[in-house]
Amino acid sequence: MHLFIQIAQLLLCLSILIVFHEAGHFFAAKFFKTKVEKFYLFFDPWFSLYKKKIGDTEYGIGWLPLGGYVKIAGMIDESMDTEQMKKPPQPWEFRSKPAWQRLIIMLAGIIVNIILAIIIYAGILMTVGESTVDTQKLPNGYSFSEVGKKLGFKDGDNILKVDGKTISSFNYLPIYILFGDNVTVQRDGKILNFNLLPEEKKHVLTSEGKGFISPRIITRVDSVLPNSVAYKILQKGDIITGINNKPTPFFDEFKNELPKYKKDTITINLKRNSHAITQKIYVPDSAILGFSTDIITSLKNATTYKKYGFFDALKRAPALSWEMLVIQIKQFKLIINPKTEAYKQVSGPLRLYQAFSPEWDWVKFWNFTAMFSVWLAFLNLLPIPGLDGGHALFTIVEMITGQKLSDKAMEKVQMVGIFILLAIMILVFGNDIWNIIQSMINK
Repeated sequence: MHLFIQIAQLLLCLSILIVFHEAGHFFAAKFFKTKVEKFYLFFDPWFSLYKKKIGDTEYGIGWLPLGGYVKIAGMIDESMDTEQMKKPPQPWEFRSKPAWQRLIIMLAGIIVNIILAIIIYAGILMTVGESTVDTQKLPNGYSFSEVGKKLGFKDGDNILKVDGKTISSFNYLPIYILFGDNVTVQRDGKILNFNLLPEEKKHVLTSEGKGFISPRIITRVDSVLPNSVAYKILQKGDIITGINNKPTPFFDEFKNELPKYKKDTITINLKRNSHAITQKIYVPDSAILGFSTDIITSLKNATTYKKYGFFDALKRAPALSWEMLVIQIKQFKLIINPKTEAYKQVSGPLRLYQAFSPEWDWVKFWNFTAMFSVWLAFLNLLPIPGLDGGHALFTIVEMITGQKLSDKAMEKVQMVGIFILLAIMILVFGNDIWNIIQSMINK
């Protein structure tokens, strides 16, 4: 059932983004009196699930959920339908329109994706609000996983800057570290600078992603598992301060100290209702006592929550969309760097459903949809033949030089673009299939 819910969310997300993106092209073409022959949600090789012709346009739903398209008369696109191009140009064809009109038609889908992201973010800001963790209010610094320490960090480091820039929100800090080249930290009262090596980022990307760093918190008990060794000993709200009278004020210190006493009984120093007490507890071989920490309470002073009014949301939403676009650009830079091997982690349709919650969560759904809308806008803006950005680039060159690329040359360029896109699809699907096989073997 969980898998079905995740796939349903993915299909709904794709459907919304594809329809709006293609509607941008469609309405721009119609505005300039250009004939649109097809408007399809999803691709329809060999057959379609549904189709109906209304006026000059055939509307349909394909069976292959890898995208969608509008087929504009007189335009060489990924369909490679060149028969029409052999006939004399007609006034209602794309090729007969002025360059500036063709440019608007090609960029309309990208523009709609950006506008859609802004609208979604504005809706989230007005209904749910924005929660951020202020890095300036985390005086205890951060704790790191083993792969995080391979990047050069140590528990307790206070990160001051990434690539010379102060990152004010922890929400974005892990991402900027992964995308950055240099970091400035305060460690034991000293200011240190060190480079973030691509080879070490590879270990983070293949194992934990953003989970390599977390704010350093005290060990405040949030819940205790029934029938665990801690069940009758620890209570919600307890603050563990040490083991055998050795101070472990932070959770990372407690977690590192506990395995030293496997199969042994220890004394836990803790505070309960502001009183200092001790409790005896047996440490099993797993070194897992069976309790979870209260991160929210520990970060309460650093966390700010704001719900926006209509006009404030309209001001903040474009900034959020811009921040997301910057992140996408940095992510692309990371992916194309072979030393990070980030390209191996790129997910396609076979794994993209994992980005959604197993339970239907509208907040996460709309957040992901807004982010993915920006991602699609960025991808389509890349100057690759076959994508909107490729068509736009040739049109801009035409507007500057006054020379239009011939239909024959355009066909060849389009073929190059198709081969590039096929290579990307092979990489993406190959990653999906390989990871699925690996997960089956590991089970």
